[in-house]
Amino acid sequence: MIDARILIIDDNKSVLSALEILLQFEYKTIETISNPNQISSFPNLKNVDIVMLDMNFSAGVNSGNEGLYWLRELQKRAPDTSVVMMTAYGAVDLAVKALKEGASDFILKPWNNDKLLATVKSAFELRKSKIQVSKLKEKESNLKQVINQNKNYIIGNSRALNGVLKMVSKVAKTDVNVLVTGENGTGKELIARELHKLSERSHEVFISVDMGSISENLFESELFGHVKGSFTDAKEDRAGKFEAANGGTLFLDEIGNLSLQAQAKLLSAIQNRTIVRVGSNKSIPVDIRLVCATNEDLDKMVAEGLFREDLLYRINTIRIEVPALRERENDILVLTDFFLKKFTSKYGKPSLRINQSAQEKLMAYAWPGNIRELLHTIERAVILSEGNVLKPDDFLLSNKPNMSNAVNGPATLEEMELLMINNALEQNAGNYSAAAEQLGISRQTLYNKLKKIGK
Repeated sequence: MIDARILIIDDNKSVLSALEILLQFEYKTIETISNPNQISSFPNLKNVDIVMLDMNFSAGVNSGNEGLYWLRELQKRAPDTSVVMMTAYGAVDLAVKALKEGASDFILKPWNNDKLLATVKSAFELRKSKIQVSKLKEKESNLKQVINQNKNYIIGNSRALNGVLKMVSKVAKTDVNVLVTGENGTGKELIARELHKLSERSHEVFISVDMGSISENLFESELFGHVKGSFTDAKEDRAGKFEAANGGTLFLDEIGNLSLQAQAKLLSAIQNRTIVRVGSNKSIPVDIRLVCATNEDLDKMVAEGLFREDLLYRINTIRIEVPALRERENDILVLTDFFLKKFTSKYGKPSLRINQSAQEKLMAYAWPGNIRELLHTIERAVILSEGNVLKPDDFLLSNKPNMSNAVNGPATLEEMELLMINNALEQNAGNYSAAAEQLGISRQTLYNKLKKIGK
């Protein structure tokens, strides 16, 4: 016996009795009502698996409009319940109309018992499928909320930062492609997340991809997915990042690290808004908001033939330049205070503070690693502190002053990159993996950059 609850609605008591007798040996709970007006007060209607509903209730009326009306009411009150319409031979066209309006099936009167039982069973299977879909949608919604939870905040009130946030608020409501530029550690992903949070897609997922960490031979699989058996390790079908971000925002970080071959494949996907999984010929449409980021000078790379000009045009409808930390006035101290509270709480040192001299040292420093370097610097100082006051000597910094105050003015982007890399290697005792992690790039990208500048 199937554990299901069936409600039969028909003004003909002979029909109710006949159906109840037929179904009681197949299904656990059979309930009947002869007046559809009782639907509104029927207990736990959402828990009914199948409703068998007649299409006509008033004497001499055969239009089927009553049945259609109550079908709509049932869909409002119990959307996951399967509704099977019951009609006479002469009203098949009405039954078809009911199917178009959401009924799961229909039964002709007089019925064939075997056909009726098969119809009811199919309706029950449909009911189970609807419940599963509802649960999956609920899980998907909850998962998207978890994925989109961003515990990092954009901290600061400098003029430079406020200018960026003003542009973000203007651009966020549109669907244009955005290129976020700036030095390593400035918070480009936070800006991308802010664009997503303020957009019409904020209820959908934000998918972040570090392009610098994807090897050339896995590029297509990671971004576009693959089908089972398309290559040695493809043991099952897998969706790529484009499909995963469908309806939401796709953030491609370090896009300047892509090879020309990978750039061509990415350009095709962006232009056509479709992707093809590796090993498949089927085009899959995708609806994404694209945000890219880089610390490279893409215009210079285009001139040198290292980056496709047509791809740059595609991703660069709006360009947002994130200012370096040294350009953000007193935000250094604002962020220092924020990180200090965070790490003193984390490591159980609530009374720890930074004296005036140490603050002046932090303000005078160039911060080639920007906010990421400041975060690690404060965390290290808190962990190693022995007293209640952090002094200048507690902060291990290079001897480079704040570039905005330097006599020779700001360094070039290439010089700043070299400064950041040298500083990271120095702070991590020459450990390339640790230095790459601090800089927010892959070990391979670090090697490539050192090779490019001849180190």
